[in-house]
Amino acid sequence: MKFTNQKIKEIADTLDCGMICYIHKETQEIKELPDQDDPYFEGELWEEMINEIESNIDQYIKVDKMSSREAFQVMADFTEEVTDEDIKTRLVYALNRNRPFQNFKYEVGFKEEIRQLWFAFKAQKYQEWVRQYLHYKSDEEE
Repeated sequence: MKFTNQKIKEIADTLDCGMICYIHKETQEIKELPDQDDPYFEGELWEEMINEIESNIDQYIKVDKMSSREAFQVMADFTEEVTDEDIKTRLVYALNRNRPFQNFKYEVGFKEEIRQLWFAFKAQKYQEWVRQYLHYKSDEEE
């Protein structure tokens, strides 16, 4: 199954927002659902879509969000590429403390230029991850 760059970007953006994607194998229509394991998930709001997907689950490819370990690695990779030594030091420190995701987000937001570089880097990494995931799933289907 071949996906356009725009479709890959759409899936990556959805995952980055914390949603889970179900992609129809024939139409490539994307259905977005919140993580049902989230303690704040309100199932009744999504009941119709959940029922539709579950009753036709063999027609969909499920794409979960990155694991915490994978998301942490993206932050670490970004940190390695930062050229501003002060910011790099702050990011390394944030990643090595308790609550690394929260601390990293705070430090990235400290300087607008770094924040914008982070968003672009993360978007690229999410798209690469989605391409690999879908390639793996396509091979699995054959």
